[in-house]
Amino acid sequence: MEDISFIIGIIGNIISALLFLSPAKTFVRIVRNRSTEEFESFPYVATLLSSSIWTYYGIIKPGAILVSTVNGFGALVQLVYVSLFLFFAPPSKMATTAMFVGVVDVGCLGAILSISWFFLNVDMRITVIGLIGAALNIVMYGSPLAALVPNAIGFILGAVQLTVYAKYRTTSDDKQHNEPLIGSSIP
Repeated sequence: MEDISFIIGIIGNIISALLFLSPAKTFVRIVRNRSTEEFESFPYVATLLSSSIWTYYGIIKPGAILVSTVNGFGALVQLVYVSLFLFFAPPSKMATTAMFVGVVDVGCLGAILSISWFFLNVDMRITVIGLIGAALNIVMYGSPLAALVPNAIGFILGAVQLTVYAKYRTTSDDKQHNEPLIGSSIP
């Protein structure tokens, strides 16, 4: 049973590695054009933090070597992406991104690692780091759903419209006699 679990874990790692490599086309474009254009750094900075936390989790949790390897690879890839972004960004965007990286990927990660290492016992450390990683994943992968909120409002209003239409529509089966609005000489 452990062999099957390990094989499925390897397949999951391959898929995750491909997911980490998916923005490569964007960065080829950035390097080719020597500009970050209108691209934002937030997804890469956030993924670097998430991958770093999951790498730490895989290191401190016994038997989680696959978690640490794939996320270590992901952290390395995201570090390359962020470095390329900083290198090709215009000065104002570079300063903003560098501050963001410093606060999020250095400051937050350093605080999380330090607090968990010095103030939590081993079992609590594993639990807390796992919860932080899970919360980050929910925020990262769930945040695009915020764009659906206006669509949800439109959906509700559309459903109300259709309900009102269904209730008050007239059909040809109705026995109502519709008289013309303008008098006609045609019988």
